[in-house]
Amino acid sequence: MTIALPHPALHASHSGAWISDGDGTRAVGRGEAIRLAADTPVLMLNAPLVAARLGYADLSGLDVLELFAFLHPARFLVPTPAGLARAVGLTVPEQDADIAAMLRQAAAAMIERIGTEWPEREGAWHALESLARARWPWAPVLAPHVRKPKTAERWLFSRLPEWEEGPPRPAPRTIAIEPEEAVARLRQLTGAGAEQREGQRAYAAAAARAFAPRDRRDAPNMVLAEAGTGIGKTLGYLAPSALWAERAGGAVWISTFTKALQRQLSAEGERLFPDPAVRRQRIVTRKGRENYLCLLNLEDALQGGFAGRAAILAQLVARWAAYTADGDMVGGDLPGWLPTLFRRNGATALTDRRGECIYAGCPHYRKCFIERAARDSAHADLVIANHALVMVNAARGREATSRPTRYVFDEGHHLFDAADAMFSAALTGQEAIELRRWVMGPEGTSRGRRRGLAARLSDVASYDAEGARAIADAVQAAQSLPGDGWLQRLNEGEPFGPVERLLAEVRGLVYARAEKNVEAGYGLETDLAEPSPALIEAAGPAADALEALMRPLMVLGRRLEALIEEGPDWLDGPARARIEGAVASLGWRVDLVRAWAALNARIGGPADPQFVDWLAVDRIDGREVDVGLHRHWLDPTVPLASTVLEPAHGVLVTSATLRAGGDWPVAEARSGAVHLPRAAERFEAASPFDYARQAEVMIVTDVPKGDMAALANAYGKLILASGGGALGLFTAIRRLRAVHARIADRLAREGLPLLAQHIDPIDTGTLVDIFRDDPHASLIGTDALRDGVDVAGHSLRLVVMEGVPWPRPGVLHAARRLAGGGSAYDDRIVRARLAQAFGRMIRRADDRGLFVLLSAAMPSRLLSAFPHGTPVRRVTLDEAVAAARRLSFTERLGHEADEAAAVDRREDARPEPE
Repeated sequence: MTIALPHPALHASHSGAWISDGDGTRAVGRGEAIRLAADTPVLMLNAPLVAARLGYADLSGLDVLELFAFLHPARFLVPTPAGLARAVGLTVPEQDADIAAMLRQAAAAMIERIGTEWPEREGAWHALESLARARWPWAPVLAPHVRKPKTAERWLFSRLPEWEEGPPRPAPRTIAIEPEEAVARLRQLTGAGAEQREGQRAYAAAAARAFAPRDRRDAPNMVLAEAGTGIGKTLGYLAPSALWAERAGGAVWISTFTKALQRQLSAEGERLFPDPAVRRQRIVTRKGRENYLCLLNLEDALQGGFAGRAAILAQLVARWAAYTADGDMVGGDLPGWLPTLFRRNGATALTDRRGECIYAGCPHYRKCFIERAARDSAHADLVIANHALVMVNAARGREATSRPTRYVFDEGHHLFDAADAMFSAALTGQEAIELRRWVMGPEGTSRGRRRGLAARLSDVASYDAEGARAIADAVQAAQSLPGDGWLQRLNEGEPFGPVERLLAEVRGLVYARAEKNVEAGYGLETDLAEPSPALIEAAGPAADALEALMRPLMVLGRRLEALIEEGPDWLDGPARARIEGAVASLGWRVDLVRAWAALNARIGGPADPQFVDWLAVDRIDGREVDVGLHRHWLDPTVPLASTVLEPAHGVLVTSATLRAGGDWPVAEARSGAVHLPRAAERFEAASPFDYARQAEVMIVTDVPKGDMAALANAYGKLILASGGGALGLFTAIRRLRAVHARIADRLAREGLPLLAQHIDPIDTGTLVDIFRDDPHASLIGTDALRDGVDVAGHSLRLVVMEGVPWPRPGVLHAARRLAGGGSAYDDRIVRARLAQAFGRMIRRADDRGLFVLLSAAMPSRLLSAFPHGTPVRRVTLDEAVAAARRLSFTERLGHEADEAAAVDRREDARPEPE
């Protein structure tokens, strides 16, 4: 059967717009394209992106990506015309003018498969019925093809498996891993025919020392290992980790900072455990609760909690939930592009971002993705987590009975920043209103799935008078926290309640003292020194309000703990599990309010030399979004050491840039090793890459600082010369947008797509996937791309930085700069950032790359950030453009040779005709 869709297709890019219908394809102007999309349902690929290209916000139609998400949930797809064409088996269109016609063919091809091979058929008819009621544009198109099943289907909540509670895991056995044993296991993982890398073997032997039994309490065996790019450190530490877990019967937690590395670790797990069933049991990926789909929130959304486009998103997420591997909505198999298709979609409301879980009181508790991941990790050999989750579990005492004794911190250069975020405190309007909602639940006429303390602990309120009084007192006290409309009241000078009055005084003092950037629209801050009399006066009632809230929360926590010990008749197994979860959640909120009270007490009181306190008004493009007080540790590795490192028996901290552009004392200070009684062991292995041959650094001297036209011209010329494959890094979103506006159309006319973080309505992970998939594409963005991009080969051959990445001169930075050596502290930060940016470029032995810094003011003392032997030259822009052109020609020849060789291999593999 051949499907003939009557709908025209619309494609728009920076180079123009095209319409394809039964009469063929034609180029159209922006106005005609908008009129057609408004009058006629049209097929599009990524409607928000098409709308952005046309400059028309309210654009709707039949998005082919939504069709793919419905038909093939939990399948990977690069959301580009080329990615879609490959996914459905069509020829990849060579030019923009061919794309609109391909969209019609792709949609028809997907619908045709419904009658043949469709592994995700189960549950589709019921989902389509619900989507039809939500007026999904694809519903009437699909209705004739998706038949009602003859027998009852297992829908989402009946399809998901239940997790099983296992016995507590015994403590790990005391064993030692000899270096030669780690090297032998590494040899097994790499295979007998693999290239023997001396640096990798030495690294595995050094990593094994972190798994030795510790000699005394609070003194873990800590190894700091800096391994240059290409050493193969992932397998280097997986070898001793797997060996120790196997022999000791314990779990090794491998902590990362980026999702890209987590995916890489999961892929490397195939070497350790080739059998997928065994691998799922032995290697588990763990993330914070806010990453996983909450089934109760999803049920609420499906039953009317969402309306309009958000309701369609909920149905598509439900389709995905029935087929997902782990329920991870952030970095798992939910397409990153799916939520962005719905703009203000409420996708985050489908996760437990507010700590409102009712644990065993939830009807889906036995099928909960979060609980399953926690139980799987309790019996796994290797747990792949992230720095934040490791610190949260340690700080809040979670899973204390199975606390890890061995950690591997990959991307260890981020430990300092992760600890800084974890152990900080912020008494702001946004944080306070979240706590108010957590305690009180929905207020007034508000709707939604929020659940306050009384709803979450209804049985306690019914059966326990003391607990009921504590809940009521907490609800009463929470009314003193900022409520809806608090920011508008502050702007109008009419704060309500003691905490809002405190924030109003904070706001006034910030504007009075933070003269810099007031007109520029950036965030404002000032240190908490010499507070005004009005701020000191407002701190008193705010302290009373915080104390009034903390007291009943503490009473409730103690009462719940007592109920667990007493074990009344109504406290059955599910109720006990739910109350145990509530105790942990209450403890977190008590700690939060206690930290706020300490920060508030600092107003008018003595300064604590361990902390840096300041006042801030957060703004985006001049619009205020938050106001409050902030407190950070001057050295956040102090709580990192006491909370995470000291209880461990062995810790490996590793990175390609561990020393942050400095020496070993810098690595010891930023990893927390300096605070431990036992000195950390050091290991260093240089990258095996030939940087003198593979890379070059050019510092352009004739692009005037602050000249946006000249900066955009430089980016445009360099990207044109390289034929794409460029990663552009900016230190300010404003300059990124200015450059993008000047060069995007120009590059598109040359067939060179330009992807832009903060501009394109696409999440960062998907932007990187698109960039990796298209060697002609370029990607520009800010700090997140400096570490979150792992693109090997031809797709990334040029890195361009707009200037020296100096740290932002805020209050916190000024305090750490003073304590860390002044300008030397700044230099270490810049060297680390340059090294990380350069490291995006050369990922394999056959990579070639050019690193261009558009700053004549680059100090020579910072050039040590680049690998030894890398050629560094100060040149004009024309010279850099010529070098990019030469690199593009050389890389293109190599790329074409690789493709030709691949074709030859495929031809050779074909069977001879009989």
